[in-house]
Amino acid sequence: MPDRSDAPARVRRPSLLTLVVVLVVGGLLVHGWTQGAAVRPDSLAAGVFRLGDLVADAVPPDGSRLGPILKALLVTVEMALLGTIIGVVLSLPLAVLAARNTTPHWSLYAVSRAIVTVGRTIPDLVWGLIFVIAVGLGPEAGVLAIAVDVMGFCGRFFAESIEDLDPGRIEGLRALGAPRLGILVGGVIPACLPSFVTTSMFALESSARSSVVLGLVGAGGIGIELATSMTLLRYDEAATIILAILGVVVVFERVSSAIRRRVLGG
Repeated sequence: MPDRSDAPARVRRPSLLTLVVVLVVGGLLVHGWTQGAAVRPDSLAAGVFRLGDLVADAVPPDGSRLGPILKALLVTVEMALLGTIIGVVLSLPLAVLAARNTTPHWSLYAVSRAIVTVGRTIPDLVWGLIFVIAVGLGPEAGVLAIAVDVMGFCGRFFAESIEDLDPGRIEGLRALGAPRLGILVGGVIPACLPSFVTTSMFALESSARSSVVLGLVGAGGIGIELATSMTLLRYDEAATIILAILGVVVVFERVSSAIRRRVLGG
């Protein structure tokens, strides 16, 4: 008799839930392709020619308003930095409450998890609209929107990093009589610090891009300049703004990658 111990496992019969999910996703794809979000070849071909006209009008870029553009770009960078720092600081205590092995009570766990979910689920553009209504037009609304978005993003991954800790690490400190704050400062945070830094750097990269989009809804920064240039059909000026944005985002990503490599390598 041949040995079947090394034979690959047979494909299992899908469950009813799996079949329902496949049918729903398939139905959405069919409906989207035929009626909803379909990409038609004729419109795509026409769009390529219009895009060519836009590129022709945008080259060479117009640098006559480089001063105001750089000033608005500086505001965008400050929005990203301030919003990220505020969001990371707020997410630290939130993550402690949202982790099962460090939360003082299940009610605090449920509330903190709900806050994290709301912060992550609502897009930053919607947060921008909400804070524009709350505090008015300007960079303040952008900073608050980025802070809430980062708080939800980092809060979730910080909490998961804390929950992934070796249980013996925390139990050992408790057995020695360490207070709750001492356990956090002496055991939890040092062990999770590389993960915290890596997640924060990813949040900073995302904030650099989000701060541009938030300007489109009146939350300050370079997004207002870009929207105005595109509305007035000043595509050469818009090209200058896009190049400036690209430069800033690349710098943010390079700095973030360097810090992550240093932390993980150390």
